[in-house]
Amino acid sequence: MKLIYQGKTKDVYDKGEGILTLKLKDDATGKDGVFDPGENTVGLSIDGLGRESLRLTAHYFELLTKAGVPNHYVSSDIEEATMDVRAATTFGKGLEFICRVYADGSFLRRYGEYINDNEYLNYFVETTLKDDARQDPPITKDALDILDIMPPHEYETCKFLSRKIAMLISDDLKKHGLELHDIKFEFAKCGNEILLIDEISAGCMRVYKDGKIVPPMDIGKLVL
Repeated sequence: MKLIYQGKTKDVYDKGEGILTLKLKDDATGKDGVFDPGENTVGLSIDGLGRESLRLTAHYFELLTKAGVPNHYVSSDIEEATMDVRAATTFGKGLEFICRVYADGSFLRRYGEYINDNEYLNYFVETTLKDDARQDPPITKDALDILDIMPPHEYETCKFLSRKIAMLISDDLKKHGLELHDIKFEFAKCGNEILLIDEISAGCMRVYKDGKIVPPMDIGKLVL
């Protein structure tokens, strides 16, 4: 297999015939050794995190497939921390859709003058560019259209899917006494179809139990 991309938390290989292999790492985003899914730099490494991330990712992709949500998932190998997926074309150099259930993280840091900590946001969706050099700046539907990154109707599709997926995952977490605060998604196109891509792991979400944030290694253990 040919290595085609090295990311913060995963590497991507071309397997051929329209299939990519994602190799999940033990690295997590954060700052000063503290986990934060909203950061765009690696802040810590946790032994076994790649496998735990894949276990949760496979669980949620299988749940979403049953719910009829279009996605790129094909299969996974937990021991190797690898996942085979359908190849798809990103929007521009990549976008992140963040679905926020409660005010937390960067949203609270930006808008704390106008909102309280943990205030309910009703699955509000924000969009950011994947651009480490510019710290993943937020971008609007109109700006995406003007910059020819994503047309308005496809933005609305991704926004709708983000809310639907977040609600499905939130409902699943509630079964285990867990509360989803926010989660980020990526989408891409395979032909004319918009697919959920990347991973759905603890490193992509902020989850609480009994008012305390759950460490990324523990979410899968509580769910699976």
